[in-house]
Amino acid sequence: MNDGSIDGGRLIGRIRELGNVGRDADGQLVRLAATAADKQGRDLFVSWLKEAGLDVAVDRVGNIFGIWSAGGWEERAPLMMGSHIDSVINAGIYDGCYGVLAALEVIQTLKSSGFQPARPIVVAAFTNEEGVRFAPDMMGSLVYAGGMDVEEALAAKGTDGAVLGEELRKIGYAGPHAPGFLTPSSYIELHVEQGPVLEREGIAIGAVENLQGISWRKVVVSGTANHAGTTPTGMRSDAGYGAARIVTYLRERALASSSPMVATVGCLALEPSAVNVIPSRATLTIDMRVPFEDRLLEEEDALDRFMDQLAEEEGLSISVERLARSKPVAFDQALVEIIERAANARGLSNRRMTSGAGHDAQMIATIAPAAMIFVPSVGGISHNPAECTHEDDLVTGVNVLLDVARILSLS
Repeated sequence: MNDGSIDGGRLIGRIRELGNVGRDADGQLVRLAATAADKQGRDLFVSWLKEAGLDVAVDRVGNIFGIWSAGGWEERAPLMMGSHIDSVINAGIYDGCYGVLAALEVIQTLKSSGFQPARPIVVAAFTNEEGVRFAPDMMGSLVYAGGMDVEEALAAKGTDGAVLGEELRKIGYAGPHAPGFLTPSSYIELHVEQGPVLEREGIAIGAVENLQGISWRKVVVSGTANHAGTTPTGMRSDAGYGAARIVTYLRERALASSSPMVATVGCLALEPSAVNVIPSRATLTIDMRVPFEDRLLEEEDALDRFMDQLAEEEGLSISVERLARSKPVAFDQALVEIIERAANARGLSNRRMTSGAGHDAQMIATIAPAAMIFVPSVGGISHNPAECTHEDDLVTGVNVLLDVARILSLS
């Protein structure tokens, strides 16, 4: 199983070349979904697919597929591998892109070795995984798996007021295929960990067996603006204080949780935002993640009760809008075991893991067996230009993916 390896130089070169696409005037990588920068990244990726001799297909929501099949797409359900190539603002170069380019590298390696798969092998690059410009995140894979109507997705308005469907047409990636036109036999996603566990434990490979559920909310706390000097503390309806109470509640709740819960307030704005005026309005976002559905529901309910009590105690009005919600995902245990065996066969240390971040794999897992492979992230840093994985670790991960792909494409 461990005979042969990928072309590490080609892989690293492509990661770096794609990582230079979408740099702004300050050198920041900003390749948001369906922008001109995204088009440049897509065009480069498609050129590599064509150079590899793959059939290129694009569906209506802009998902890109490179298909290796000697006998036609419909002969057997394909093995699918991939991730995404859109980025956050001021991003690193590995998140998502590594998985897509790794899948392409695996296919090219198998082709050049004379390997004959028993089923087609497909590399997928899903649209708008990050969800920075358009909501929800993981949109392309969500639509592909039937979890969101394609027309609803195409009508999504971005943070800049743009409409996704119009933007996809503008950049030339409003494809003809219905999302889900290929149902995979299995799906494997290779990704940098985006966390510190593998590096700190000195482990080469993570076999990801489940993924945390995610609850995104926007909360608006409404109070009464008043003079900061003349209004006694006990007589205030202070929206800023209400927001602060929510922030500290989430932190304390996460620390006290018996399961690996995390909670983050990533956006917070106060109005009227004046140094000597009690805030009349606070708007904040909440990102809450728990790996078990019953516990996630419990935490959502507990938060609602806390905010109801807070509103009553402080004379506030609190409204909540759900931005996104995804259930925890248990990946296919047979695939997780294949990943472990592949790592063991190459003499690589490995461990089972929970993913704290959302990934396209969680969406595809609703229509096909799916699993993920992690490689270490230096310092656990991601969504940051300092994001880094050592080149040897990058190559090692793709070699494990290569071995897994050999097994799954012959089954």
